[in-house]
Amino acid sequence: MIISVCTLLILIGVAFLLPVPYVKLSPGPTYNVIGAQDAQPVIVIEGAQTFPVTGELDMTTVMESGGPRGGLTFVDALASWVDPNDAVLPRELLYPDDVTGDEVKQRQAALFSTSQSNAIAAAAVYLNRPVNPHVVVSAVYSGTPSDGVLLPGDKVRAVDGVEVSVPTDVSSRIRSAPAGTTFNLTVARTDADGTQTDQDVSVTSAPNPDDPTVPYIGIGVGTYYTSDFQAQFSLEDIGGPSAGLIFTLGIIDLLSPGDLTAGKHVAGTGTIAPDGTVGPIGGIRQKLAGARAAGAELFLMPRVHCTEARDHIPEGLVVTPIGTLDEAVQALQTYTSGGELPVCPTD
Repeated sequence: MIISVCTLLILIGVAFLLPVPYVKLSPGPTYNVIGAQDAQPVIVIEGAQTFPVTGELDMTTVMESGGPRGGLTFVDALASWVDPNDAVLPRELLYPDDVTGDEVKQRQAALFSTSQSNAIAAAAVYLNRPVNPHVVVSAVYSGTPSDGVLLPGDKVRAVDGVEVSVPTDVSSRIRSAPAGTTFNLTVARTDADGTQTDQDVSVTSAPNPDDPTVPYIGIGVGTYYTSDFQAQFSLEDIGGPSAGLIFTLGIIDLLSPGDLTAGKHVAGTGTIAPDGTVGPIGGIRQKLAGARAAGAELFLMPRVHCTEARDHIPEGLVVTPIGTLDEAVQALQTYTSGGELPVCPTD
């Protein structure tokens, strides 16, 4: 009986420590985009006059455990179920069964890069500055024909000598020829010292593992925007598109003589499109909690999350819904001048 009880206790202990097929979402750190991180400015503007800023403008994040990256045990999941600031979701709601942790990391990094590009475009449009689109390699997936040949950030000038102007020019050309076709891509690549040079690289297509009838070379292609100023972002190991709105406001604040935050502590979230449209994000409840824990007093949130955020707004945090960049700027100006902000409907 003693042996049986000991064995049972050991099995129960092991079961509590085994990974479970769930994903835990919890409040992550915040980053002041008009300040510094690890002694480095989060946003560095070159090629244009910048102006002093005060206060804090925080982008918010969500810490994710489990899923393709593993690491979530039954004990962790149980503790999160009773924490109102955490969420525990079945893995299949967020990720396909066959996706790997490396693939998730690469895709999140590509989305983060896109959010920075869109922020440059949206800020330039708002400030009446030029916007220049470029077709770029947004991601290179490991173990694919392009691995070690192309690099994220390569600007694609031409495929087989034919100039490209939009991302579909690249994908349609690859898919129009049978797998095994070798393509010559002319790319502009930036070296470590910042020098950009044009290079010709060859890549041979292969059947896509997800659909062998479709040829692929294993890259993501997107549009990267530039203007008459250069914006560099120093944050690393962060993924996803939800920092777009706050990055945009940070660029506008640095390039404008007015002080958007005027010494206040503001946080927010939302994707941004080049035309200034603010889109939905994930983990709104965790971001609200993280913002208030960091000391934020005002939170800018995509309007579509009003229902989800209801009853989860921390005490002392003013939350105002917005749908466009213009509305976000107006909300900041209203808040810093002591005006009344719009809020989510209560019915």
